[in-house]
Amino acid sequence: MMSKLKMIAGAVLALVLLAGCGQAGSEQQRTLTVLAAASLTESFDELGARFTAEHPDVRVQFDYQGSSTLAEQIEQGRPADVFASADEKNMDKVRDLVGGPQTFATNQLTIVVPPGNPAKITSLADLSGDRAVVVCAPQVPCGSATKKVTQAAGVQVEPVSEENDVKSVLQKVVAGEADAGLVYVTDAKAAGDRVQVVDFPEAQQAVNSYPIATVNGAPEPELAAQFVEFARGPVGREILAAHGFGTP
Repeated sequence: MMSKLKMIAGAVLALVLLAGCGQAGSEQQRTLTVLAAASLTESFDELGARFTAEHPDVRVQFDYQGSSTLAEQIEQGRPADVFASADEKNMDKVRDLVGGPQTFATNQLTIVVPPGNPAKITSLADLSGDRAVVVCAPQVPCGSATKKVTQAAGVQVEPVSEENDVKSVLQKVVAGEADAGLVYVTDAKAAGDRVQVVDFPEAQQAVNSYPIATVNGAPEPELAAQFVEFARGPVGREILAAHGFGTP
């Protein structure tokens, strides 16, 4: 009986020690917080996986939202390590709160329609009239780009909805809630056969530059700088290009 008790006690002790080791390992893990434009979701998820493969002790925590929302959160003091914006305008809003923004990608708009293109949309001009069109809100980079291209083309679009980020626009088209939506080419690519794409030449009038920067007072300043360089380096350019972005 005593022998069995000793064996049980030994097993319990081993489990306790193993649990303690696990806790110690988790305590050593560092978290890098990256605030990124919604249009970067797929590319940055892949970039984060590649980054953590080279930094096994790091967990990259992404928050994807509209750039204007993220900039506002930084202005309000939200702790973060890196900010990647879908335009320079929203990065400029927090220029005093970040360090040395650098362009790492470019993007432009395209039209997405439900499979089969039931509204028979073939051009930007077709978005005027009684079609149900969804766009980004004006303060969001894709909304600002939408305004610029429609004004340049002399096309008046009266949207049925203005969304806070480009993914929400895409989702409404995917769900069949709109005849068309204006999104980035990268989002259209990510959607695959859930949408059809209608390219239009006027998109060249509003090519968005994407800047990235470390946030002042970042909890992990060294990691933040490494991530920025990783995004701008060969691996980052390879991943971004594969997802349809232009790269500097």
